[in-house]
Amino acid sequence: MKMFRTLAAACAVSLLALGAVQSHAQPAQAGKDSATTPDYVPHTGQAGKDVVWVPTQDALVQRMLDMAKVTKEDKLVDLGSGDGRTVIAAAKRGLTARGIEYNPDLVTLSQRNAAAEGVADRARFERGDIFESDFKEATVVTLFLLPELNLRLRPILLDMKPGTRVVSNTFTMDDWTPDETAVLAENCVNFCRAHFWVVPAKVGGTWRLGDGDLRLSQTFQMLEGTLTRAGKALPITEARMRGSEISFVADGRRYTGTVAEGRMSGRSEGAGQAQEWQATRSAN
Repeated sequence: MKMFRTLAAACAVSLLALGAVQSHAQPAQAGKDSATTPDYVPHTGQAGKDVVWVPTQDALVQRMLDMAKVTKEDKLVDLGSGDGRTVIAAAKRGLTARGIEYNPDLVTLSQRNAAAEGVADRARFERGDIFESDFKEATVVTLFLLPELNLRLRPILLDMKPGTRVVSNTFTMDDWTPDETAVLAENCVNFCRAHFWVVPAKVGGTWRLGDGDLRLSQTFQMLEGTLTRAGKALPITEARMRGSEISFVADGRRYTGTVAEGRMSGRSEGAGQAQEWQATRSAN
């Protein structure tokens, strides 16, 4: 943890020097009442609770939403929502979107911005600590936080419903490898990279697959293991999760399927033949 605190501190210094990171921010003056500051304007690099504040560039906001393939059925939550631009951009696409922000001035500013953009009915903002807030309803989570905060959030994100999409501006989740990374090549100077993950279903353990046993070990979305039949253990390859979808190759056949409530089901293909398959989680 000391290493991450050092990294976070170093990043914060670097961000201030660059004039850049976003917001899990606290008011500039303790005890300041946002209702009495209608003309409040945040400034890049202002001190916050855990980071300094810098808005995500609009072009990267759009790229992050594209990476998550958002639809009107999604519910987006932005952690450390700053001036509200990510939430507002999502609401403009027809989503129900919510921002959680520590700084009450920024919350009030976000509400004004949403009203000015005509999306106040779909864009909601609340003052809160992201580590004490409940956002399990989200199907998409966006964030622009330092690595230490991402790492603290990681177990919370991994406990969300499989298939939840997570997009981070610039900073990763340590050894949880992104499913996709995009770089904004035009009209971007600093903080031009976005990382995307899909929360995987938890499948580690033993599964009964037909007359065999499928034994899986899991590291985030990546899988290793064996398929044992007639006493012969066959290694699986190309194995991974994408949300509740599983895929792997065993004994020359490619298995694809979905995981739900202790069951897997799908199709396997090999030697020119396709077959249905099912597996159930073993008790031990």
